[in-house]
Amino acid sequence: MALIPQSFINDLLDRIDIVEVIDARVKLKKAGRDYQARCPFHNEKTPSFTVSPHKQFYHCFGCGESGTALTFLLEHDRMEFVEAVETLAGMAGVEVPRESGQRADPRERSLYDLLKDAAQLYQGKLKDSPAAIEYLKGRGLTGIVARDFGIGFAPDAWDTTLTAFRGRSEALLAAGLITKNDRGRTYDRFRHRIMFPIRDTRGRTIAFGGRVLGKDDGPKYLNSPETPVFQKGRELYGLFEARKALRKLTRFVVVEGYMDVVALAQHGIRYAVATLGTATNETHFQKLFRYAPEVICCFDGDRAGRQAARRALESALPTLEDGRQLKFVFMPDGEDPDSIVRGQGQAAFEQRLDGAVTATEYLFSQLSAGLDLQSLEGRARLASLAEPLIARVPDGVLKSLLRQSLAERTGLDPASRPSVGGAARRDEAPEWAAPAPKPASGRRGRTQLGQRLLTLILHQPDLIVNLNDNIKLKIEHSAGEDLFAQIVRYIDQNPNAGIGEILGAWAGEPDHQLLDSARKQPLELAAEAIAAEFQDGVNRLIQLAEDEERRTMLKEMQHAPTKETFLRFMSRKQGGSDSQ
Repeated sequence: MALIPQSFINDLLDRIDIVEVIDARVKLKKAGRDYQARCPFHNEKTPSFTVSPHKQFYHCFGCGESGTALTFLLEHDRMEFVEAVETLAGMAGVEVPRESGQRADPRERSLYDLLKDAAQLYQGKLKDSPAAIEYLKGRGLTGIVARDFGIGFAPDAWDTTLTAFRGRSEALLAAGLITKNDRGRTYDRFRHRIMFPIRDTRGRTIAFGGRVLGKDDGPKYLNSPETPVFQKGRELYGLFEARKALRKLTRFVVVEGYMDVVALAQHGIRYAVATLGTATNETHFQKLFRYAPEVICCFDGDRAGRQAARRALESALPTLEDGRQLKFVFMPDGEDPDSIVRGQGQAAFEQRLDGAVTATEYLFSQLSAGLDLQSLEGRARLASLAEPLIARVPDGVLKSLLRQSLAERTGLDPASRPSVGGAARRDEAPEWAAPAPKPASGRRGRTQLGQRLLTLILHQPDLIVNLNDNIKLKIEHSAGEDLFAQIVRYIDQNPNAGIGEILGAWAGEPDHQLLDSARKQPLELAAEAIAAEFQDGVNRLIQLAEDEERRTMLKEMQHAPTKETFLRFMSRKQGGSDSQ
């Protein structure tokens, strides 16, 4: 992955005026050669925060916070590193280089500009639409909140954007603002809809969500398609607005729709975000925990809402490092955050959030449902279901406490957990999760490693084409009839096959759903990083299989020693092969 040269960062900090950066966020007053303010990092009555233009450095004599303009953006604005560097580069009027020679794609910059202009177009159209304004007022929104979220309106016409951006059809298609029918005619994607700009963490408009205004105007919500600047599985609506509204975020509440986010903001709850038509995934949780230590998932109380909560819990487990907390709250039947906060107010809604169920409580309550924990069998079943999920939590205090809680519920000594099939059977899905397609008769159970490798090659099939034949044979020997081995075999025989052809070959088969799910799993990795992880995973897969084979042969030698078994064992031990 391309890196930003340190020499560029040093030169950038020399160009930037730290006073300009900080004064735009914290009002500074001249004090001799330096500038002063009350510290933005802790509460104080008298100024102890000093900014030195000569040293290009800030320091607080009260709390000890100090650093450069880059540090300030990281700590105060809670920016990511690359985001902070690009922000300073924008102020200096320079482009950020990468050590590999990569630079920002000019086509992407063009899309950002076009989407920004489209957002302004829709905002202007809102002012000219009494019906749209009345709709928003009827939902309890004020002009201030509509302004903060950049809400606009797409008129009931087929060519609003086409006319406004005449001659830019190709860019409009690439940005997802227009679409094309089978006859090649282009027309506006969004028509007669309230428009919600979707912004990235830098505040750039990257897509739109449109809420239908009439009753017979198509689906209730319509989102932009994925584009070079928008991947819906990585973005959260309202995240930029939450970070802008609150200097210090202590928690997020994840809701289901745009109007929920905006309605909560209207009533003073400025820390709500929503996914964009996808389930809450690991990438979403990693992003949210980067800015706040607590995430509360808010779902409907019906069956679909409970299933969504279960999927969210599974996705969040690898992100639950010590100091992070995940909770769940469910809405009453027929209610959503929008209706509750409008009907009951901010205090009542936040009271519900304060009473949310912790991830630990929710995990064990769901796994225990239907089990007789008074029986040995029931407790053993709970242990076998819980252990694979607990294993996904990062090592630390939380993981230890989860195992301790499991031991208290089952009476099982944590030291004996491998005997319940936890570590040895991590490929078993808990009953309450969406069931994976069952393998065909005689097929090995799928491992987490095999599933990860499957995801990698569905994103980058040429990983298989580039393997040498010896490694391919070892994969087939190691994975047997596992789906991963079948896909390796298919791509090897059909090196020009694309994702569509691969999925088509499994159409109608039980494994098609698993393949499609793996294909949709987002990967925030560069191509070279995917290749490196794949190579490492293949090596581990082969090594694990060889280790297991050696253990099997060793047992054979112990119980029924023969010359043939001994020779095979020595061949394996010395790294040879008996496949000749």
